[in-house]
Amino acid sequence: MRRLWKWLKRGLFALVLFIVLLLVPVAYNELACVAEPSGDSHTPLITDAAWQRPESRTLTTYPEWHIVHAYDDYAKVISTGDPHDFGYFRAIKGFWSSLCALSKASGAHGGFTTASKQTIYTIGVSFTAELLAKAAYEEIPGRLFAMIDGDRRSVLEDISARQAADYATFLQQTPWYKWNFTRDVVELKTNATDRPRDRERAIALGFEYEAKQAYAGIIAAAVEGMGEDNLRLRMILNGIDAAALPDSVTLITERPEGIEVETPRYRTLTNILVELAGRGADFIEIAGNDDILFTAITATPPPDALFTFPRQGYGDTRALFMVKVPDLADIIREGGLSVEHIHDY
Repeated sequence: MRRLWKWLKRGLFALVLFIVLLLVPVAYNELACVAEPSGDSHTPLITDAAWQRPESRTLTTYPEWHIVHAYDDYAKVISTGDPHDFGYFRAIKGFWSSLCALSKASGAHGGFTTASKQTIYTIGVSFTAELLAKAAYEEIPGRLFAMIDGDRRSVLEDISARQAADYATFLQQTPWYKWNFTRDVVELKTNATDRPRDRERAIALGFEYEAKQAYAGIIAAAVEGMGEDNLRLRMILNGIDAAALPDSVTLITERPEGIEVETPRYRTLTNILVELAGRGADFIEIAGNDDILFTAITATPPPDALFTFPRQGYGDTRALFMVKVPDLADIIREGGLSVEHIHDY
């Protein structure tokens, strides 16, 4: 009984230590990555409060997208390699380092709200815990089974790589908790062979996916109770006639500054903005704001970027830029930067 109590205390100590370590980046961001909020001189043209969004939200959207990018990098790495080839700690460091840079930059855009920081810290701690757990497994048992099975890829290695790629694409437009993890479990079990690596992948990934499916149900119920965020936004354009607008863009009204339109948000918005810029449109204001964040893919880290991060499996760099909304269309049209994603509010 005394020995059991000793191991129980050790387990509790390890758990507390793990939680403290997870919270260290949060404390660092609160202490070392602060910025004094300052006012914005921009007077919104879109005056309806229902269609105005805090400008700092263009910055707070990136951390969640960093997780999306991490899943995409992971899918790219395991498409030809093993899960233990992925840099889990590099992905974790990138999340918290980018958040520090964004926190410092937020002062000029009103600063991060307490609610925004709570959300970011929650997803950051969850992301860190998930990747640490995955790294612990893939670096030891996972690597061992990969060595036992030899260099030839197993059936489930290819299937899990494709599942990871599909999941990363899904996340670009849809919340993660709407993904059908149960379907992936069934596919793995159905296609598993007698090879050691396949049996191991079916068990390990099956456990991971079932845990995520259970957690997804909890999150989905919570979101349903709170209501989802507005999936559309409004902006003001000029340089384009209403008749030349894409079908996905709804004309609201014509005004002296240009035309006010309504569009979908998230990944679809990036595609729409690129299309509009190609048709000659200039962006005057988006959701009541005149500054916006976007990411671009470059061969080398540009010196004028807000933050840069090497993409795993691709051999290039993701760079974050904060620009004036009226400059965005010219940046897209010039083609000097390969615009990846434009972060709305």
